[in-house]
This record gives sequence, C-alpha cells and structure tokens, in this order.
Amino acid sequence: MNIYIDFNSDEAFYMQLINQIIRGIAMEQLREGDNLPSVRQMAENVGINMHTVNKAYTILRQEGFIKLDRRKGAVVSIDMDKLRAIEEMKRELSVVLARGICNGVNRKDAHGLVDELYDVFGSCSLEE
Repeated sequence: MNIYIDFNSDEAFYMQLINQIIRGIAMEQLREGDNLPSVRQMAENVGINMHTVNKAYTILRQEGFIKLDRRKGAVVSIDMDKLRAIEEMKRELSVVLARGICNGVNRKDAHGLVDELYDVFGSCSLEE
C-alpha cells in the first residue's frame, strides 16, 4: 500500500497517515497480521518526522487498529467491537452530517453518498 502525504493540506500529517492506514484496512490493502513499516522507515518513505509517525501509530493502537510489538513493530490487528465502532461512527458522522445540512445536502444525497462509499469499501468488508 502506498501512502502519500499532502504537504499543502490543512489536515495534520499524522491524521493523513492515520486516515490512509484505516482506509487501507477497510479496502483490505492491509490485512490482519500485516506489518506496517517501522517508524523510521515510514518517516523516510513519506517524508515526515519520526515523531509524527510515532504519534499516528500510537493513536491507531489506542483506537484498536494496530498492535505495537517490540520484535515485530506495528502490526495490523483489528480489536474493536461492533458496538464501540457504531458509537464512534455516530459521533463522527454527526459532525459531518451537520456540516452537510448547513451546506444544503439533503437526506437523499447523504444516503447516496453513504451507499457510494460502501460500494467502494463494501466489496472487502462484511455486509449487514
């Protein structure tokens, strides 16, 4: 999986890294047990500071997407129960939907967007 950092983006580098790794897991470009590059290697590959990579890996570990092992490094290990995942999605989606509503996005368009995104990710994940 290739990771690219947009150095002109307003989004923090560590968040870009986190989001791309999560998308990679959702699209099965990264699978359970896969090793991520070491902190040093990832920093060199994408051109960011090692502390930034370390912060991203720490957050991914806290959120249950990876495990950190002294011998193996960062390993994809999904450890999130469905109820916790739903609550987290609800919290994050509420802000996204509120912004959409403020910008005139109606319910039908929002549902269409969710369906479209599930089509992108859904071929690699569990259905209902």
